Amino acid sequence: MLSKISPDHLRRAAVVYIRQSSTTQLTHNLESQRRQYGLVDHAKGLGFGQVEVIDDDLGRTGSGLVQRPGFQRLVAMVCEGRVGAVLCIEASRLARNGRDWHHLIELCGLVGALVVDADGVYDPQLINDRLLLGLKGTMSEFELNLLRQRSLEAARQKARRGELQFCLPVGYCWTHHGKIEMEPDLRIREAIFSVFDKFRELRSMRQVLLWFRSEQISLPALSYSEFGRTTLWRLPIYKTIRYMLINPTYAGAYAFGKTSVRTRVVNGRANRTQGHAKPRDQWMVLIRDHHPGYISWEEYDGNQMVIAENAHSKSGFNRKAGRGGRGLLTGLLRCGRCGRMLHVVYVGNHGEVVRYFCRGAHVNHGTDRCISFGGLKADRVVSAEVLKAVSSSAIESALKAAESRTHLAHQRQQSLELELEQARYEARLATRRYEAVDPENRLVAAELESRWNATLERARQLEKTLQQVNVEPSTSAAVDRDALLLLAEDLPTVWNAPATDMRLKQRIVHILIQEIVANVDDSAQQVACVIHWTGGRHSELRFAKNKTGHHSRATQIEAIEVVRQMAGHHSDKEIASTLNRLGLKTGAGNAWQEHRVLWARRHHGLPAYDPTNKNASLLTLEQAAAQLGICENSVRKLIQDNIVAAKQIVACAPWQIPVEAITSSEVIKAAEDLKKRRRGVPRASRNEDGGSLFSGLWQGGAE
Repeated sequence: MLSKISPDHLRRAAVVYIRQSSTTQLTHNLESQRRQYGLVDHAKGLGFGQVEVIDDDLGRTGSGLVQRPGFQRLVAMVCEGRVGAVLCIEASRLARNGRDWHHLIELCGLVGALVVDADGVYDPQLINDRLLLGLKGTMSEFELNLLRQRSLEAARQKARRGELQFCLPVGYCWTHHGKIEMEPDLRIREAIFSVFDKFRELRSMRQVLLWFRSEQISLPALSYSEFGRTTLWRLPIYKTIRYMLINPTYAGAYAFGKTSVRTRVVNGRANRTQGHAKPRDQWMVLIRDHHPGYISWEEYDGNQMVIAENAHSKSGFNRKAGRGGRGLLTGLLRCGRCGRMLHVVYVGNHGEVVRYFCRGAHVNHGTDRCISFGGLKADRVVSAEVLKAVSSSAIESALKAAESRTHLAHQRQQSLELELEQARYEARLATRRYEAVDPENRLVAAELESRWNATLERARQLEKTLQQVNVEPSTSAAVDRDALLLLAEDLPTVWNAPATDMRLKQRIVHILIQEIVANVDDSAQQVACVIHWTGGRHSELRFAKNKTGHHSRATQIEAIEVVRQMAGHHSDKEIASTLNRLGLKTGAGNAWQEHRVLWARRHHGLPAYDPTNKNASLLTLEQAAAQLGICENSVRKLIQDNIVAAKQIVACAPWQIPVEAITSSEVIKAAEDLKKRRRGVPRASRNEDGGSLFSGLWQGGAE
């Protein structure tokens, strides 16, 4: 062995390469570490005066899937010809893959460097030694693969039985018998239940997160250290909520092999990445009803569907959830021509008008947009169908909503009570620690006192918060069951009220309707919608589509026709009064005024009223009343009794009375009768001559 070491080798440095594969080996396999460092003395014993240790790769695997800076430094030193011998405890320490091993042996043979292990000294320039080193490297690589295969197969077999133990999410723990059970801590369990209850209500992970942070409710989180795992309480982040909702463990399922490992060649070397999620049908193990769950498997499946629908940045061929915009049918409409989901755009001066359109073919293929139509009519028509479908169960739903509100308030109160109980326990524990310390040890006593004060302050803050929560139900108005029932019976009023949350309406529509296939019938100027209801029923709706250039704020044809008939005969003020009496509105839904009639008349090119060209043979109601000496209401009564002949251009328009109609004896006599009645003399108390029927009796009595 010593005959292979020449003076030329001894003039160069000896390099001791030290490596252990994982941090666990660094902590527990200390004897192997000592043996490797002991090679320094072995190198000196072989006659090397200069010995250099390379231990940069402690905790790094030699499989070739991770970067090893220490091995790269060793290769560089060998290439420079500064290394006379490479020392390692065994071949597996240098490399566990053939590429690195044979590359190093090739370089050592070129520069004349030796390889030394616990069994002997090898010269790669000698064919026998080269063959032996090649066998050692091959056996080292085979050993690694064999050990990995055996351990992985054993783990898989144990996982198929649901007995392989791994890190459980917060809220679960392993028993001494290898079973999974819920945490015995009531506060942890109630906190996790509250997450699923809130998602059941809000149907959005982000909304659940915002609610917990706005209410300042902490959730449990796990922390791992050398002493084991501990539970911490802190305000949740998005990752915390998402992990709870997508983890099948909370649904009572044992799942293993949910992620995969991917290997790519980067810069000529293998690069392995972990944690790539696999579809559920590719999971290695899935055992349902394996342990008690916080939710059922059916609810877990439903939650995953809701989460997928909320991901609006994913594929456009699946329906999406509503996010509270002005469009009621957001995420439900599918194009009847290309099959893609319709998009929503907001138009108008203030961006408040909803419009649905399909742009999938335009974006992907450069063709024209398939269809587009306004959202106001579509939302109104579908809302009517939804209200018709839920009208029978509206009362029951209203009562359940009231009960849910009460349950949430109770849940929040219970969460605070559990948190307060935990804070009081920590305060009592801090008290015992402070009382147990030696008063003379001021450094320790001062720290324990500050911790004690912090726990007491936290308990006081929680007590104050809990008192405020307890006061809220008594100060707020209690739910009136009878009023709620009356409100539920008038569901359309509640649905169309401006204060009704659009997100809630969208959720109701998404529960009842699977999707709506929409198409535009260009020949009939109609939008045809086929509603696919949840449960398999289908129905078809059709509604008119506005023509090009038309919009929903256009003035009604009936109103324009009234203006057209009265223009030139009556003033704009009289026309506005007539339109208001008829109950007609402007296109914007406003009452008519003189200036609005002016703009409508000018837009349609209608003539203005000219008082100088007034027809002298026609009187107005006011003029006829003045000539007859009676009030306008009396003239109106004479017209209703067909005593005075009069006409109107349209209903509710000012009356037009011919002059000769008020000069007849019948009209004059009727007007005189009305005058006398107005003075208080009963009509029946006068005879045909106009005298009083009682005048003779009065005069006789006087004589």
